[in-house]
Amino acid sequence: MTLQLGDIAPDFEAQTTEGTLRFHDWLGTSWGVLFSHPKDFTPVCTTELAEVARLKPEFDKRDVKVIGLSVDPLADHRAWAGDIAETQGHALNFPLIADSERRIAGLYGMIHPNASDTLTVRSVFVVGPDKKLKLTITYPASTGRNFAEILRAIDSLQLTAKHSVATPVNWQHGEDVIIAPSLSDAEAAKRFPAGWKTLKPYLRLVAQPR
Repeated sequence: MTLQLGDIAPDFEAQTTEGTLRFHDWLGTSWGVLFSHPKDFTPVCTTELAEVARLKPEFDKRDVKVIGLSVDPLADHRAWAGDIAETQGHALNFPLIADSERRIAGLYGMIHPNASDTLTVRSVFVVGPDKKLKLTITYPASTGRNFAEILRAIDSLQLTAKHSVATPVNWQHGEDVIIAPSLSDAEAAKRFPAGWKTLKPYLRLVAQPR
């Protein structure tokens, strides 16, 4: 199954380190990040899970729920959580899905046979409050993710969902944004009465809406 941006994120029921949950119900009206790991007790995954635990206040601030997934059983997840806290200094503070039957991995296309027939790649799915996929990123098993970039992308997604703007290359929260080309100057004047800087008719920079 190939999921595309704008598709409804498949719903599922799963056993997790925080009990049984149904994905859509668990999300409620929040944004969500679902991310997969190749295997428990592996070095890169250990560092990633600890980093998400460290950054959880940043996700909470953005009303984003985070949930991990691995194809190992729940008992392994719980044992691995001790290693994560011991070696990284940050204990798991979000649910980790046990997907030993690879059912959810199959729903989301997390297994890439050319990379591995059995293990999930490092997939990231950002889901909006409407349960639609807003962003997907896939890394090979050997490359750890940059969760600061994922937070940056979420900032952009949330901003552009509310305002007729786009974010330029390397944009960071608080910097100028681009007025959507679909917005005429007359319409832009109503939305951005403080004005903007026109570099080209299609490239108009404006202060980030607050």
